[in-house]
Amino acid sequence: MDSPVAEKPRVLVFGAVDVTGPEAARRLIRQPKTFFVLAYLLLARPRGLQSRDRLIALFWPDQDDTRARGSLRATLHVLRESLGADSIIREGDTHVGIDRRFVSCDAIDFDAEIEAGHLARALDLYRGPLLDQFYGESPAADHWLDQEREHFRSAAGDAAWTLAGRYEQDADLTHAARWARRAAKLAGPDERRIRKVMTLLDAAGDRAGAIKVYDDFSRYLSSTLDVEPSAETQAQADAIRAGNRPS
Repeated sequence: MDSPVAEKPRVLVFGAVDVTGPEAARRLIRQPKTFFVLAYLLLARPRGLQSRDRLIALFWPDQDDTRARGSLRATLHVLRESLGADSIIREGDTHVGIDRRFVSCDAIDFDAEIEAGHLARALDLYRGPLLDQFYGESPAADHWLDQEREHFRSAAGDAAWTLAGRYEQDADLTHAARWARRAAKLAGPDERRIRKVMTLLDAAGDRAGAIKVYDDFSRYLSSTLDVEPSAETQAQADAIRAGNRPS
């Protein structure tokens, strides 16, 4: 009888973070800094081996070189013990990485699905912002995290809007509206996309949904940027409320 194949650890970094797989891997979720280092090793671009010096600058900026290198070695030891002896790869004493044959990650799969044109599959993977509630150990780590969050949010928003457009072109306004609502949630401060979503929802007969998109967007701008929607966006919302559609 063949031996059962061991379950490969899977790292989930969208929305509520998690690790699935063997118990040793699941325990990583209780070590936020080690988990953050793991996420960086998986996602840093270009993907692959990462410089030890870069890792030290990102995660142990306040330690002297000797202590910082010791901290990195200890972290890599924990990752090796948790994910499996073959999971950590290295190039001499300068670069380390995660062997993705032994560890999977939802964000990496998301990028692959987008690249393959499987947009709905990609959006199934995108459960929320990258490493939500995580903060860096240094300004450089925060900058990396902000850039990656924006990359994935933007890619997810573009995917949802592309799907909405495809269904609209096929005159399937029910599904177009579904993806348009998703696109609105991922639009960030992009008012042009918000106006397009409002127009599509109104055309689909979902006037209440169009106004909700506007109200949610208005609250988002107020809370994050302390501004109001532009006059053009406000006018469009007023017209939809009044039941006026562009001719």
